Amino acid sequence: MKYVLVINPGSTSTKVAIFSSESVALYSDIIEHEAGALSGFGHISEQLPVRREAISSWIRSKGLTKDDFIAIVGRGGIVRPIRCGTYLVDDALFSDLRDAKVTEHASNLGGIIAKEMADSAGINAYIVDPVSCDEMNELARVTGFPGIERGSLAHYLNIKAVVRRVCREKGYDFSGDNFVVAHLGSGFSIGPVEGGRLTDVNNANEGGPLMPERSGTLPLSGVVRLAYSGKYEEKELLRLLQRKSGLLAHLGTNDARKVERMIDEGDEHAKLIYDAMGYHVAKEIGAAAAALKGRVKAIILTGGLAYSAYMTSLLTSYVDFIAPVVLVPGEDEMRALFEGAKRVLDGEETPLNYEEEIIR
Repeated sequence: MKYVLVINPGSTSTKVAIFSSESVALYSDIIEHEAGALSGFGHISEQLPVRREAISSWIRSKGLTKDDFIAIVGRGGIVRPIRCGTYLVDDALFSDLRDAKVTEHASNLGGIIAKEMADSAGINAYIVDPVSCDEMNELARVTGFPGIERGSLAHYLNIKAVVRRVCREKGYDFSGDNFVVAHLGSGFSIGPVEGGRLTDVNNANEGGPLMPERSGTLPLSGVVRLAYSGKYEEKELLRLLQRKSGLLAHLGTNDARKVERMIDEGDEHAKLIYDAMGYHVAKEIGAAAAALKGRVKAIILTGGLAYSAYMTSLLTSYVDFIAPVVLVPGEDEMRALFEGAKRVLDGEETPLNYEEEIIR
């Protein structure tokens, strides 16, 4: 029997899993890397030997070798805008990931490690639905200021996977039906999925609801005054808005569970901020439904916050007049990566070519 190796790098750890050809997850682990082992590298791609050896050692501990695998799939990194799908990691894609053509990010290592290990085994490496996919329609790109367009960074991997899952379980048509999906994690990706495509999305780093640690959309005059206040350099201000705002700035924590405990203990300010976050999410869901002209088969809530009975009940009270609300809590990225590779291995899809799919 041949297996598929799945690799999902984080900043200080690497998630790994081995799936059988029958879609069974045989092994799944998180390899924790010692801080000192990674801190000495100037660029993330330079971590390749350390991470690759750690993964190889893990594979050996399972009694397997590189010859036992039919394919290796890695988390898609931040590359140039491309359409969604499963991509063969060829030299061009590998080069953009290695050289951080767009930006440095730990997820870039997914395709880099996958190709290095796959090449040594004489098999193919793939990535699936990276965050920098872009399926937005032209209307969604236009803003009120010429020269500034709305772009797309979103949780494509989980969004596409949960829509496929809901379609299988409910008998919906992935390519024919429309959905609104709200991925609610540390960042939020909320948008309309039309015929299998995420045709608009808020882009968590740029706007949308207030989130656990992101500001979301802010009044323009306030942002301009903040930028010219002299208090912040550009990178510092961006980090403040994208990593130190939202619930964290208001309540001192980005953990929704702690916020809900604060509410249970009678903290009215915590309730105001948390309920405001839900209100903003509901408005974003309503906007996505309007983009679909109300033709919505289901509203899907996913990500870590979909575990919260408080938040999902609040959201449902706002939006269930639009369509049934379906909960798919968490995000099973490892299975989503495997399934993307398996669709290619089974001949259901043809692997995409990176250079051919770049959105100029």
